[in-house]
Amino acid sequence: MTVAWVFPGQGAQRQDMGRQLLDRYPDLVARADAILDVPVRDLCRGDDEALQSDTRYVQPGMFVINALHLAALRESGEEPRWLAGHSLGELSALYAAGCFDFETGLRMVVRRGELMAQARGGGMLAVVGLPLERITAVLAAEGATDVDVANLNSRAQVVLSGPRDSLRALRDPLRAGGAHKCVLLNVSIAAHSRYMAHAAALFTDHLRTVDFRPPRVPVVTNADARPRTTAEGLAEHLGAQLRSPVRWADTMRFLIGHGVRTLRQAGPSSTLDKLWEAALADSNAHC
Repeated sequence: MTVAWVFPGQGAQRQDMGRQLLDRYPDLVARADAILDVPVRDLCRGDDEALQSDTRYVQPGMFVINALHLAALRESGEEPRWLAGHSLGELSALYAAGCFDFETGLRMVVRRGELMAQARGGGMLAVVGLPLERITAVLAAEGATDVDVANLNSRAQVVLSGPRDSLRALRDPLRAGGAHKCVLLNVSIAAHSRYMAHAAALFTDHLRTVDFRPPRVPVVTNADARPRTTAEGLAEHLGAQLRSPVRWADTMRFLIGHGVRTLRQAGPSSTLDKLWEAALADSNAHC
């Protein structure tokens, strides 16, 4: 059986996420608390709205919770053939592949969140039920030149990034164009868009100080949906990832094309499971 392990990113956070795992892996929690300004338990509890929406807190919290889920998954004795992560989750996948240790990864994520948070005023809009070509046509008709395509999650789910006012203004035209739903995501940034160019450059500079190791398991990366088997150019790739679309649908097609039929999600939500089911259904329909 060919198995892939995948990791969610920002937007998958949930109130009380990972609650049972915090007591199960106290060493990892303590190591995280030694680095973070806010205790992991506070990040996960979700009582404070800022901790659930501010990139500076959400991203480190997600990385830690993904690491706890990974620890639990490893206890099963199962070995994945492939790894992948959605957006921020790609750093979790690279950690799972042995490219860096837990502390190094968490410090990278803290810096990533800080830099991305500096690009304020943006947002992200999930558009469900409308293919990319129809969305592109609506953007052109509305003159929405300040909005970028951020995530290509499936044939029926695309996420847009840009100024929040521009995204709000697009909801009615997109629904009129056939979208089933248009949902503003619980994020405070316009990730994977032109608005991350400055953060991407600074993050790349930061990553060049990291001594990356080659992945022990191939990681299918967001920007090109191709497997990475070396550490060469990893700093530049992870920096550019901030301003590049997440090609998740292509990533799922790659995994299916390479024999994967079982996907394990190491994270606090079922979002990636649902996208996997959609990709499998799409693949079967085109056989």
